[in-house]
Amino acid sequence: MRARIYKPAKTAMSSGTAKTKHWVLEHVAETAREVDPLMGWTSSSDTQAQVKLEFDSKEAALEYAREHGIDAVVREPKPRKANIRPGGYGENFATNRRGAWTH
Repeated sequence: MRARIYKPAKTAMSSGTAKTKHWVLEHVAETAREVDPLMGWTSSSDTQAQVKLEFDSKEAALEYAREHGIDAVVREPKPRKANIRPGGYGENFATNRRGAWTH
């Protein structure tokens, strides 16, 4: 049984960091998905591919994998860029701007 351990990235649609604080252990699908000829739905007989476990730390996820005999691969998160403006988008509409607001 193979799995990957990773820390989810933030969504591209928001600047928030919700759901990025935990480490996730996700099983890799062992069988290919099949298309049902009657309905056209995609399905698989591998139920482990549906399992996602969350852990507070990478070490806890690795320990769980070791205890249960899971061959896990760790993917380190990419660091977030440091050139983000402190005010962000809301600074464009601040009432205490020093300069003239022009576009």
